[in-house]
Amino acid sequence: MIKKDLSINFLGVRFPNPFCLSSSPVGNCYEMCKKAYGAGWGGVVFKTMGYYNFVVDEVSPRFDKLNKENTPFVGFKNMEQIAEHPLDENLADIRRLKKEFPYQVLIASIMGSNDKEWEELARLAEEAGADMLEMNLSCPQMTSHAMGSDVGTNPDLCRRYCQAVKRGSKLPVLAKMTPNITDMIPVAIACLEGGADGIAAINTVKSICNIDLDRKVGMPIINGKSSISGYSGKAVKPIALRFIQQMRADERLKNVAISGIGGIETWEDAVEFILVGSSTLQITTAIMQYGYRIIDDLRNGLMHYMDEQGVDHLSDLVGLANDNLIPAEELDRDYKIYPEINVDECIKCGRCYISCYDGAHQAIKWDADKRLPSVNKEKCVGCLLCYHVCPSGAIKMGEIAFKPGRQGQRKAEDIIH
Repeated sequence: MIKKDLSINFLGVRFPNPFCLSSSPVGNCYEMCKKAYGAGWGGVVFKTMGYYNFVVDEVSPRFDKLNKENTPFVGFKNMEQIAEHPLDENLADIRRLKKEFPYQVLIASIMGSNDKEWEELARLAEEAGADMLEMNLSCPQMTSHAMGSDVGTNPDLCRRYCQAVKRGSKLPVLAKMTPNITDMIPVAIACLEGGADGIAAINTVKSICNIDLDRKVGMPIINGKSSISGYSGKAVKPIALRFIQQMRADERLKNVAISGIGGIETWEDAVEFILVGSSTLQITTAIMQYGYRIIDDLRNGLMHYMDEQGVDHLSDLVGLANDNLIPAEELDRDYKIYPEINVDECIKCGRCYISCYDGAHQAIKWDADKRLPSVNKEKCVGCLLCYHVCPSGAIKMGEIAFKPGRQGQRKAEDIIH
């Protein structure tokens, strides 16, 4: 069995591996976090604690999901708010966990509604034994505009709250960003100016997954009504990768420590987040669907990838894709790649013809007698929509046509691969 060292030093804290429970329903009490540690997770971000001592009154039901054809859980909607247990109980759970698992990483997620609450929560979490703090500046379903994602769109308020947390604690601090914003960079910079040591990105996306067509109300239905709330799962991965890349591409943030969150389900997803600059990773929705046991696949897959790449230290992979993601205006536009159709593998479904005719450039010709497609190179622009819709893999990337005098030293195989 391949063995690689998956440990990583993140903001001065050693993680045995980069995989953590994110602040969410998957880690909101002692029993859950204990089980996760036993399963092999590298760390836990304990569900967000607020400055209150009453049981949170959640709605029921509070979940919905987005399906694609017969594939479940493409996206997941969650209407939960912060930790359901009183603050004293949460702090007691953290103390117990750190006593029993002193070498396991525990990050306390906190959320206040004013400077004093942020400062006090930071102090209490440190006294309870937390290794790190995560400031939840981004929960999309809080009922108060003084908390959650509305805060995360205000750079000045984020800076001020980060300053308050640093007054209350000497622990490393992560500022958790909201994706419900056009540009995350000003907020991230403001958080670092306020004393945050790193960034966690992203929190969930404000959403409505589905509408009940008979009752004319969003899902899930709570006494005939619903509301906008957070969207997670595989479908938000492209959004998360985009925001992380944009931060790392900014000269002021190119070395920022990032904990990546958003749609991580497989080891391949995890590697993508690492390559765009995430040093640790946080997961919720995949755990809710498959359980803590997915950690085995995540760790083993990452070790195999490191072995294939000849990498001994996980930190050597962090950010390797950043320089290869460039502004659209800088992309090479000197060639196009024609599709190549393998008629032996073609199942004669006509998907490529329909998609190209109705959604692209009418460059696929259809032989009605033989029920076979072919490529009209005079019309083909090389978009390769046909390649993506083919259900049998019969369409590959084929001939590369360069503009006159534009080939230079480039090889066709390098472009395709």
